[in-house]
Amino acid sequence: MIYDGTALDRDRAFEADVAIVGTGAGGGTAAEILAEKGLRVVLVEEGPLRTSRDFHMLEREAYPQLYQESAGRRTKDKGIVILQGRAVGGSTTVNWTSSFRTPAQTLQYWNEHFGLHDYTVGELAPWFEHMEKRLNVHPWDEPPNPNNAILARGARALGIPTAVIPRNVKGCHNLGYCGMGCPVDAKQSMLVTTIPAALERGAILIHNTRAQRFTLHGDRVASLECVAGARTITVTARAYVAAGGAINTPALLLRSSVPDPHGLLGRRTFLHPTLISAAVMPEVVAPFAGAPQSIYSDHFLHTQALDGPIGYKLEVPPVHPVLLSTTTPGFGSSHAQLLAQLPHLQVIIALLRDGFHPESDGGNVGLRGDGSPLLDYPISPYVWEGARRALKTMAQIQFAAGATSVLPVHESAQPVTSLAQAEHLIDALPMEILRATVVSAHVMGGCGMGSDPAHSVIGTDGRFHHLENLYVFDGSTFPTSIGANPQLSIYGMVARNASRLAARL
Repeated sequence: MIYDGTALDRDRAFEADVAIVGTGAGGGTAAEILAEKGLRVVLVEEGPLRTSRDFHMLEREAYPQLYQESAGRRTKDKGIVILQGRAVGGSTTVNWTSSFRTPAQTLQYWNEHFGLHDYTVGELAPWFEHMEKRLNVHPWDEPPNPNNAILARGARALGIPTAVIPRNVKGCHNLGYCGMGCPVDAKQSMLVTTIPAALERGAILIHNTRAQRFTLHGDRVASLECVAGARTITVTARAYVAAGGAINTPALLLRSSVPDPHGLLGRRTFLHPTLISAAVMPEVVAPFAGAPQSIYSDHFLHTQALDGPIGYKLEVPPVHPVLLSTTTPGFGSSHAQLLAQLPHLQVIIALLRDGFHPESDGGNVGLRGDGSPLLDYPISPYVWEGARRALKTMAQIQFAAGATSVLPVHESAQPVTSLAQAEHLIDALPMEILRATVVSAHVMGGCGMGSDPAHSVIGTDGRFHHLENLYVFDGSTFPTSIGANPQLSIYGMVARNASRLAARL
């Protein structure tokens, strides 16, 4: 029951109990739960169906095939690069497998500020446990690759605590190419877990098909209209689930002209604005090999009050040639010299926890003239101050680990050979968009949940406040960023809400 929309020879119509837009962490989780209850499910995915036979560990293939806008999605001012999946399995097919529960202080903030009284550590624990078991989430039990080990070594020298990252893998070959699709099906993404399970229970998957709009009748969604090349596909259902991810879900609802009496749709969309620090080590690091993320530190989240200066999580990314060349500064010979040092490069990233302070209210999703989404994400002085602190922290750790030089990734920076030089350089760097390199792979919000319809888009059960049969099951429901990689938060919260929807239907 799999259809490639671009291969259809005529317009088609489908009927279901539930129509789901998107096959990532939210849509894939919901599909399995709803299908298990005997409900007829139709899944619509904008991207293609690719499997391990198609994953050749090649950036030139993976980015155009598996990512939104060929891994070139950017904010309106072009200043922030956003990596999001666009294939069956969504971002779970291409992410780096890091799996964290929603931090307790984030849930407490949601309770106090958004009325999410049943989103507590205790209430969500059974759902997280269920999904961790389903997707084989466990702390990585192999030694970290050198890239991650250097983070641990430098932090230990400074007395900064680190920990091991839980990963959703089974039979991992420790290759390091998770971002290009797992060639051995070890990553327990939606592509190899929940979506096949839903298909076995009678679900229908339509890929290479764009959900254009919901049509409305009174206070209900009447149908879902989709396009695939020259073909039109219509899905009618009892309930509709938007699970295209933050950016795409708000855009779909905007194209559908759903009721938005308080002008909240697409607003308070959050990234974890991410800063980068690259170091040259005396030893070979080979940052492209081995589990991409296995060590992290939340020290600069735990020691920072939510309403104080912005906190940040420290992690390590994999470093592959195209990803490196498109995010590092410089031109010509200086850029070539940096790339030539790839085997010795060690990179740390700092993920800033946005959304908890009046001066960090995120961005807004709007529509281009052709109806495609566009995120406007201004960065405030409050956030830039955190970016400067984060660059200093990463340089301190890298020099403590034995780096011979450190480069804060910024267009005005040059490699420096001592911590004193690094701190002086970072203090002088102009913190401006398009000069400081900012990236993100985590997009949240835009359809924020809450108990009060005047201040939120959806309710605590995921139902859209102003339509009886429309639900949002993805990261766009988060009222703030969460300060952690979001996939497990989506899995747990959607498992809870999809189970309740199944019982209701």
